[in-house]
Amino acid sequence: MAPDADAGKAVRRADPFAPLTSEWLDVGDGHDLHVESVGCEGGIPAVYLHGGPGSGCQPDHRRLFDPERFHAVLFDQRGCGRSRPKGSRDNNTTQHLIADMEKIRERFGFARWMVVGGSWGATLALAYAQAHPERVSGLALRATFLGTSEELEDVFLRALPRFYPGLSEDFLDFLPVDERAAPLAAYYRRILDPDIAVHAPAARAWHDTERTLSEHTPKQTRLDLTKASGALPSTPFMEAHYFANNCFMRPHQLMDEANKLAGIPGILVQGRYDLLCPPATSHALAARWPDSEVRIIDGAGHILYDPGVRNAVMKAIADLAARQ
Repeated sequence: MAPDADAGKAVRRADPFAPLTSEWLDVGDGHDLHVESVGCEGGIPAVYLHGGPGSGCQPDHRRLFDPERFHAVLFDQRGCGRSRPKGSRDNNTTQHLIADMEKIRERFGFARWMVVGGSWGATLALAYAQAHPERVSGLALRATFLGTSEELEDVFLRALPRFYPGLSEDFLDFLPVDERAAPLAAYYRRILDPDIAVHAPAARAWHDTERTLSEHTPKQTRLDLTKASGALPSTPFMEAHYFANNCFMRPHQLMDEANKLAGIPGILVQGRYDLLCPPATSHALAARWPDSEVRIIDGAGHILYDPGVRNAVMKAIADLAARQ
């Protein structure tokens, strides 16, 4: 055995969550995805889908899966995280990501796998499951988002002024008066504008507003772009690309095609006070998906690290595994 293989096994013995494999996978269209696997070969197949769209997988995401039971795959979606080219929105749609998942599944030789994701990761998980239900053994979702313009309007045009009226004023006042009648479309245009003088402040305003909405007890509740510094956040650009195109799905596609999830067990972990992906969405989906259940986490908002949410996701994964 080569010395580097010996070293890799030694690392995994010291850290059971160290990757079994790590590679860039050429999926075509000029995209190379960063793909890693963790756990044990021969374990229960699973895949983790990060949120955003536009963020990426983090080392802690590996720890959602019991390394003695699972063979889990984590990958950075097109243009995200460590995938190349970073930030690329060319040939980057929901359909491309679904096709990428199939390439990854085939790469590992899994006949079926459990699909785990939160927020946008839940959106992609549902879209994949509806496209390939025979390949899904279960769905563990957090903060269900169905990728509709109505959800986004509810967040930024209704929840935002209701819970953070000052921040809502800042969010709108950032735009010229003649763009405030359709603020979300205006933000998407500005974020996707090639001129850095246009897209940089818009991206920061969007990012900071969304961050406040995502936190149950945010530290910042007003916009102050005068203190902005450092690298631009990456997620607003991919989000604007996807949201301006209705996440590359038909209106209400995921709800209308919920019948395709029949026979797939699902657990929907939901923060009670999630302003970005409110409980009503999970409940509405579960009403059309009899094989699913909603688990509400009181005292929690949107993010994985709100109290009780991470443990609930891990339990959902373990409970689905017990049914296999």
